[in-house]
Amino acid sequence: MDSDARLHDLLAGLPRLLPGHVWLVGAGPGDAGYLTLHAVSALRQADVIVHDALIDEGVPALARPEAWLEPAGKRGHQPSAEQGAISARLVELAGQGLRVVRLKGGDPFMFGRAGEEMLALAEAGIPFRIVSGVTAGLAGPAAALIPPTLRGVNQAVIFATGHGAGDGPRIDFAALAATGQPLVIYMAMHQLDTIAADIVAGGLAPATPAAVIASATLPGEQVLISRLDRVADDARSAGIAAPAMVVIGGVVAMRERILGLIASGGAE
Repeated sequence: MDSDARLHDLLAGLPRLLPGHVWLVGAGPGDAGYLTLHAVSALRQADVIVHDALIDEGVPALARPEAWLEPAGKRGHQPSAEQGAISARLVELAGQGLRVVRLKGGDPFMFGRAGEEMLALAEAGIPFRIVSGVTAGLAGPAAALIPPTLRGVNQAVIFATGHGAGDGPRIDFAALAATGQPLVIYMAMHQLDTIAADIVAGGLAPATPAAVIASATLPGEQVLISRLDRVADDARSAGIAAPAMVVIGGVVAMRERILGLIASGGAE
């Protein structure tokens, strides 16, 4: 049996998306190559795909020709559907006996509000499945040659969001900084000045390495390396806008070291 036949058999053996069911699917950080086989299988079975605005166009293109695509917005600081309306729409579509995929960037549970949608589906008695995806908080730094964890540098990594202040208490970035562990911050661009100042107030040195990664894993990827006290100004000067991932901590310095080794062709 050749590799194409094995792949076909593998996909055929994956769970079936049944009429009236909803799958909450992670699309990964951008590049369609980061899709899991479960995600590809879901796209190939769906009748309707309710997708976020940040999904790369190559991902929903994998859907069946008969499927329809329904945008749900969810682009930071841009007009988008209210979360309750999205959840209600998923219930409505499933109630029509359709096979529904809710397609989210990255991983559904990493600041993707899949928990709210899962609760709404459960309350409505709609069967659902979670299909995890590769989160940009790991894939973005990795593509930029920044290891989120590094032996001898950190013993933990903190994932946080810089967005959503109206949804609950403001994140205490000073307290997070006091741990001394690297921070990987989603949706931080619109508040990066304030976030950086809070992190300095929490005890991290102004010269702490910082990176901004935009369009991670895609051909237009941008990587800015700066320091904590200048990263917001440098990002503005470079014209880097949301969506972007911000990484702060000693692990960022590994990128320059690796690039230096690559350029020199070997050992230091």
